[in-house]
Amino acid sequence: MAANNRRMSGKKGAQVGSGGQRRKGLEGKGPTPPAEMRKGHKKNRIATVKAKQTQRRPVPRGRGGRSSSELVVGRNPVVEALREGVPASTLYVQQFIDNDERVREALQLAAERGGINLMEAPRPELDRMTNGLNHQGLVLQVPPYEYAHPEDLASAAYDDGEDPLIVALDGVTDPRNLGAVVRSVSAFGGHGVVVPERRAAGMTAGAWKTSAGTAARTPVARATNLTRALEAYKKQGIVVVGLAADGEHEIGELEALQGPVVIVVGSEGKGLSRLVGETCDFRVRIPMPGGAESLNAGVAAGIVLYEAARRRV
Repeated sequence: MAANNRRMSGKKGAQVGSGGQRRKGLEGKGPTPPAEMRKGHKKNRIATVKAKQTQRRPVPRGRGGRSSSELVVGRNPVVEALREGVPASTLYVQQFIDNDERVREALQLAAERGGINLMEAPRPELDRMTNGLNHQGLVLQVPPYEYAHPEDLASAAYDDGEDPLIVALDGVTDPRNLGAVVRSVSAFGGHGVVVPERRAAGMTAGAWKTSAGTAARTPVARATNLTRALEAYKKQGIVVVGLAADGEHEIGELEALQGPVVIVVGSEGKGLSRLVGETCDFRVRIPMPGGAESLNAGVAAGIVLYEAARRRV
């Protein structure tokens, strides 16, 4: 009898508390990764080679030049960038990453947009790429932005039979302000934005996100020297209007806004630089009965662009 008990106790069967383990084992692990991410797959090898070739390829320079490529790091920033249509060339995903909702959404958005290489990489490689930032297993590579030349903005307007309406930024260093200005220019029928090449915000992923997709159809030009670019506009008969808290004219009084015009917006703290201020044909102020000392670049540009658009109608 004792022998029988020993034989029975050695039989495999259900154990107390094993139900949860079995249910967990039966849970789905998410959608099957795209072929480009499955190690050993032909498409994965092709994507790897293409990504390496892209990284090694020298960046050509156009008339307005190109920015350097940028990395968006972290699960939330990557998903938000993909949602907002920020241009992307490669999505890097860490090997053996926990497949949560953000990872699945990033993969789905990248696949739906097309043209984005999906690369699987070990964590040490992502650490090296991001200089040790907390990437959480997701890194999005944003390709260099192709800047226009300041002359191109006016030429495009004249080609369409319209008077140029351009915004130039002087000393604005926050990419979100640049994105907000791009959005306002697009909303009020402007023809583009000019930024200095140095000490100024450029078209980063943050600027793209703030522009809410309008950066895809509103060109941004980069000027080696903003003062010379404004002087070149003046030689073409375009009026240069600078915004200043102590401007001699109020925005509602300026008839020049209904013709070809460049609106120059300075930084919130310092305003227009001396040389740029001296180059302006008019310096105008925005009445603020509420007593605020200044407005940020995005808000100020939007107010003047609205006034210009109203007069042109």
